[in-house]
Amino acid sequence: MKHLIYILGCSALLSSCHLFRNYERPQSIGNRLETLYRDTTDTQAALPADTANFGNTPWQEVFTDPQLQALISKALENNTNLRSADLTIQQAEAGLSIARLAYYPSVSFGPQGNISSWDFGKATKTYSFPLTASWQVGALGQLRNAKKQAEATLEVSKAAKQATRTAIIASVANLYYTLQMLDEQLKTTEATVAIWAENVRTMELMKTAAMTNEAAVGQTKANYYSLLSSVPTLKQNITQTENALCSLLHEAPHPIARGSFDADAFPTSFSAGVPLQLLANRPDVHAAEMQLASSFYNVSVAKSSFYPSLSIGAQAAWTNNAGVIVNPGKILASAFASLTQPIFMNGQLKANLKVSQLQYEDAQLQFEQALINAGQEVSNALTDYQAASQRQATRQQQVETLTATLHNTQELFQRSASTTYLETLTAQQSLIQAQLSLIQDKFDKVQAAISLYQALGGGREK
Repeated sequence: MKHLIYILGCSALLSSCHLFRNYERPQSIGNRLETLYRDTTDTQAALPADTANFGNTPWQEVFTDPQLQALISKALENNTNLRSADLTIQQAEAGLSIARLAYYPSVSFGPQGNISSWDFGKATKTYSFPLTASWQVGALGQLRNAKKQAEATLEVSKAAKQATRTAIIASVANLYYTLQMLDEQLKTTEATVAIWAENVRTMELMKTAAMTNEAAVGQTKANYYSLLSSVPTLKQNITQTENALCSLLHEAPHPIARGSFDADAFPTSFSAGVPLQLLANRPDVHAAEMQLASSFYNVSVAKSSFYPSLSIGAQAAWTNNAGVIVNPGKILASAFASLTQPIFMNGQLKANLKVSQLQYEDAQLQFEQALINAGQEVSNALTDYQAASQRQATRQQQVETLTATLHNTQELFQRSASTTYLETLTAQQSLIQAQLSLIQDKFDKVQAAISLYQALGGGREK
């Protein structure tokens, strides 16, 4: 009989080894997602900057403008969403503490006293000062897997905070560079308005001298008023962008100090080939994997419910009521243990296991999709950066060409009767439009770099 018990015990132990396994990333995910995004770089080009290093670069080294650094630091310190994320982490840490303390027995102290009298006779006093300890060991591996599940939940909370942190850094940088871009547009527009005001005056003098007609003067005035009307719109956009940035800083609306627009503070190009391990550093991807890990341990908890549950307890009391009244009291000690093996639970245990297994499969799908989405965002950011850089280079050549064209047209107008003043205005208008487009191209490149940094999970706490 004793040997039979040993055999059954060893069999149960071997069959339950899987309850103590740690989570490992499914191999199938790595096999399916060998290429997470498209390579948009020119393989014949010079050695490009490393995307992996860019994603791991501290934000202070990516955004080097001192005024922008001060704004990001203030936002990370004051932003309401980030502070709420801290509170969520503290709640998860409290939950993990509870799971860890479940390994320890609970101890309670419950003194009792009683006075009784039979037929108004001499009163009998009884007392007891019990100290009780109980240990709910639970089913095999249940406490351990519950603790692992709580650890995964804590990691999800930390990832949510990191996602908020990354988004705040990217949002502050985007709004700051938006203000710089709007400043450049306003500066260019106001300079152009002054030029066109002079053009209107010149055209009116030419009309008086019968060198042009009313239609040409009217067209020049229309262009002037169109430019003039864009000035208050740009100022309105600047004010609204400042207000949005102040909201991120958790401050009342106020002007934002800023430097001049510099779109060339980022690498000239980025390499592809970001491995799955790097994208796993993204907060949303890490959170999805921790949800997968939590589901993995939840399956183990459900499996452990099929095994016996053990409870152990002990009590020691100083009492004079141990069946026979003793005075003075004596110490009474007792211990107990119980083992409960589920046999028939109306199918509840099997249903719980099936549900937890389905939840694990769904969490794996969500993790795979999070990786695919991350690869898509990185691919889009790389493509956007490359396209914006190419547009900027081409537009710069256009601006230089139009600047030379305007100079030549003005020279011809002054020295030759074959060139009209209208041609000068046309060249001037083309140059202005190209200059504004160049500003937008530079801003698009900055936005793409910020998006790539965010897509790679940049700005992580060290």
